[in-house]
Amino acid sequence: MTTSPLSYKDAGVDIDAGDALVERIKPLAKKTMREGVLAGIGGFGALFEVPKRYKEPVLVSGTDGVGTKLKLAFEWDMHDTVGIDLVAMSVNDVLVQGAEPLFFLDYFACGKLDVDTAASVIGGIAKGCELSGCALIGGETAEMPGMYPAGEYDLAGFAVGAVEKSKILTGKDVAPGDAVLGLASSGVHSNGFSLVRKCIERAGAGLPATLDGKPFKQALMEPTRLYVKNVLAALAAHPIKALAHITGGGLLENIPRVLPEGTAAHLVKGSWPQTELFAWLQATAGIDDIEMNRTFNNGIGMVVVIDAASAGACAAMLRGAGETVYEIGVIAAIGDGAAVTVS
Repeated sequence: MTTSPLSYKDAGVDIDAGDALVERIKPLAKKTMREGVLAGIGGFGALFEVPKRYKEPVLVSGTDGVGTKLKLAFEWDMHDTVGIDLVAMSVNDVLVQGAEPLFFLDYFACGKLDVDTAASVIGGIAKGCELSGCALIGGETAEMPGMYPAGEYDLAGFAVGAVEKSKILTGKDVAPGDAVLGLASSGVHSNGFSLVRKCIERAGAGLPATLDGKPFKQALMEPTRLYVKNVLAALAAHPIKALAHITGGGLLENIPRVLPEGTAAHLVKGSWPQTELFAWLQATAGIDDIEMNRTFNNGIGMVVVIDAASAGACAAMLRGAGETVYEIGVIAAIGDGAAVTVS
């Protein structure tokens, strides 16, 4: 019996498409290069030298994905900003330790590689790296027939940063009387989308045309805000004691991660506005304020804890750099209450 030869392409993996994607990515990655990069895209491993200005560098790493927000990207064919989300979720976490993000690696996996879609996604990753000052130094594109439905993909990201050992933010100096500043989010960011999608399903044909002056789909897909450059500048100028990236678990579960034992954060309800987006989500889901504040960022994407005497100057600097900043509460002794209250 004569059988025809089987190629890798016959099995569903297109090497030529993968090569074409790499060529599309190279100029995007090149725009993110910075001091320290010794060898990037194309090698088996990427090489990076920690900048010599660090006396006792400590490396800080973070990894994350985009979650079920990707389901909306597939459904609405909106792929150009989820890469920014991917970068932001890791570099904002690294920032919380006081670290400067140095480089980023991505993992893009799909069933069948669509070069245009992949290039759009990775273009967003490169944009996120550029905005946060870190190098897109390498990554992996995996085409795995049968693993993913047609038109779908998954993303993972990995960031490495550095901080002087003496300047690591641990929150150990946070004390009653310190001010809590909230930096506005750009929207839902990349958490809570399983509930977001349920809200869309429940609303059916009754979806609003716009939210906060943006078309509905754009309002929901608005990428996670990158706080890196502005907060690093504020760290260099003001005695910030702790930072909290408000991701899964919201305000109620992320702020306690940076508070020392015996302290609590008392947030003042109404000290920051609820946007149309979050008001729509709350009304559609029919959930109370507690559930909102532990499911979503609810309008605050990064929290800064600082001595009350320095809070005004720090807030002014951040506003001058383009952040929307609210004084949202104060640190107190924990007593018998929860680690975070909103009242």
